[in-house]
Amino acid sequence: MEWTIFFWLAAGMVALVGGAELLVRGASRLAIAIGISPLVVGLTVVAYGTSTPELAVSVQAAVGGNGGLVIGNVVGSNIANVLLILGLSALIVPLTVDQRLVRFEVPLLVGVSALTWFFAADGHMGRLEGLLLTAGAIIYTVFVVQQSRYETRAVQAEYEREFNPESSEVIDPARSWTGVVINVALIVVGLGLLLIGSRWLVDGASTIARALGVGDLLIGLTIVAVGTSLPELATSIVASVRGERDIAVGNVVGSNLFNLLFVLGASSLVSPIPVDYQALVFDFPIMLAAAIACLPVFFSGYRIDRWEGGVMLGFYAMYIAYLVAGALGNRDWMNLQSSVVVFLAPLVILTLAVSAYRFSRTQKTQ
Repeated sequence: MEWTIFFWLAAGMVALVGGAELLVRGASRLAIAIGISPLVVGLTVVAYGTSTPELAVSVQAAVGGNGGLVIGNVVGSNIANVLLILGLSALIVPLTVDQRLVRFEVPLLVGVSALTWFFAADGHMGRLEGLLLTAGAIIYTVFVVQQSRYETRAVQAEYEREFNPESSEVIDPARSWTGVVINVALIVVGLGLLLIGSRWLVDGASTIARALGVGDLLIGLTIVAVGTSLPELATSIVASVRGERDIAVGNVVGSNLFNLLFVLGASSLVSPIPVDYQALVFDFPIMLAAAIACLPVFFSGYRIDRWEGGVMLGFYAMYIAYLVAGALGNRDWMNLQSSVVVFLAPLVILTLAVSAYRFSRTQKTQ
């Protein structure tokens, strides 16, 4: 295997992250310029924009017949978003969620994760499933825009500070056309980088998988998943450092819903995707468990504390180690029983125990 392939893999990741940044920046400023509120921009344009690397890579992989890379990218990114990104954000600053929409989105994420697992249970994701998921993405987006009107002033102010630039050419009427041209150019360049970066990343990941004798699924779950999750990582960590905790959590939950509903849905519409048995019995359950781990934010005023962030990071480290060990040894040992005993049951039990304890304390204080 030529070492130059790692250069193209890294170049693909850089192009994806840069493209997503330019696309989000141009689209969000343009949206604000035409009168869309910063809250709606943050909940839709930014949350979806940070998932454009997953979309570009998955569609490219679907066109090329790399179904394992599609499933690995979507499922692996959702696992990384919760256990790695949300865990790391909570370690930096304990996350307290005031955003009403997030507390609705969390149980919705659990339901959509379970539904996607059910769709894939027959060993493939067909165009019908893709159509249903894509329709769900449209319905969800409309719901987000409508519900944003009822958010608290504190949450609106938080998004206003983050996504409404204090000085921008698109806001100054004297330079409005200049601003429009610049932001459209950012969008075009961002889309171009996404297309180029996705091709480089898919080709590089597939070459590495063949050279190492492992499947596209494993590469998708690890290298590609983390690489395409870098925009979410940057957004959430910066938001945590700034104390904008609703944005940190909302970005992760919204991106995960977008990954399942639109990224996987659009990819399945492009081409039916075969689902590996190991993904069904191991990775899909872990993705569902990670979604359940977000449940504490469903309860009003609850925090994701530093120790919980540490637990999430610990589970992610165990998950990656488990994948690597399976790839180096006998992958048949990663069966349903071991996945439930080692990962799914402990994470779910711990999450539900913490949620129940906090809920009982709230009831006592009322």
